[in-house]
Amino acid sequence: MTITRGIKSMDKMAANIKVDFNRLGPSRDSTMVVVGGCGGMGRSVVKAANASGVKVTVFDLQASFEKHPVETGVDFRPIDATDERSVKQAFAEVAEDKHIDSLVNLVGFKNDLIPVSELNSSGWDEVIEGNLKSAFLICNAAVPLISDQGSIVNVASGLAARVHPGYGPYSASKAGLIALTKAIAVENAPRIRANAVAPAAVKTAFLAGGTGRVEDEDGDWDLNYQKYIESIPLARLGEVDDIVGPILFLCGSSARYMTGQVMWINGGGLTP
Repeated sequence: MTITRGIKSMDKMAANIKVDFNRLGPSRDSTMVVVGGCGGMGRSVVKAANASGVKVTVFDLQASFEKHPVETGVDFRPIDATDERSVKQAFAEVAEDKHIDSLVNLVGFKNDLIPVSELNSSGWDEVIEGNLKSAFLICNAAVPLISDQGSIVNVASGLAARVHPGYGPYSASKAGLIALTKAIAVENAPRIRANAVAPAAVKTAFLAGGTGRVEDEDGDWDLNYQKYIESIPLARLGEVDDIVGPILFLCGSSARYMTGQVMWINGGGLTP
C-alpha cells in the first residue's frame, strides 16, 4: 500500500510538469542563472534564452563583462567562481529578487598543454580549482535555491572520456564534473534534475585560453585542425549553436524524465 501511494505521488508530480512540444527549451518567464555567460558558448545561451522570454542573470569575471557586456534585459553580477563567499553572495542576491528555475554552468579553462609527468602541483591545482572546485561551489550554493522541478546543466567536455596528451588536469577535472553532476542528480531527485553536456571541440575563445583570461581571444588554437577534422564523421568543428539547443532542452520540461545523464555532442566522434 505504501509503495502504491508513493508511485501515485510520483505520477501526480510528473503530471504537474506540463510538456509544451512547441517549445523544447525553458518556459517563458522562467528564470535562469548562467555562470560563465560571457564566453562564446555562454553568450549564445544567454541570447537564445533572453530572446525566448526567459529572465536571465549572468555570473562571470569582471574582466569578461568588460570585454563582452550583457545585452539589454539581462541581469549580471561579477563573481570569482573559485571563491566561496563570492559565489554564495551572488546566488543569495539573485534569490532575494526571484526564484531560480534553471542553472547553466559553463565555467571552464585550461592551462598550457603539459604532460602530467612534467606538470607541477600548482599547474594541476589551478585547473582543478577552476573547473571542478568552482562547479562544486556553484552547485552547492544553487541547489537549496532552485525551484522544485528545476534543472541544473553542467558543461563538461568530450575530453573527460577521450583524453589527449597535455590535457591531463583538464580531462580529470571534467570527468570529476560529470561525477559531481550525477551525485547531485541522485541526491536531489525528484525535486530537481541535474545533467551534463559534453561537447567536443567548439569554435570559441576557449581554444585560445578562455574568455577573460587571455588578451587575444582569437589567438592560436591548441588544436591540430586538419587531424581533428579527419577524426570526426561530420567533418567539422562544433559551432556554439550546436551546443546551445541541447543545453536549453535539458533546462525545459521536455527533458523532465532525464537526470544524471551526459549528452555527448561531438559530430559522431567516439563516446563512452
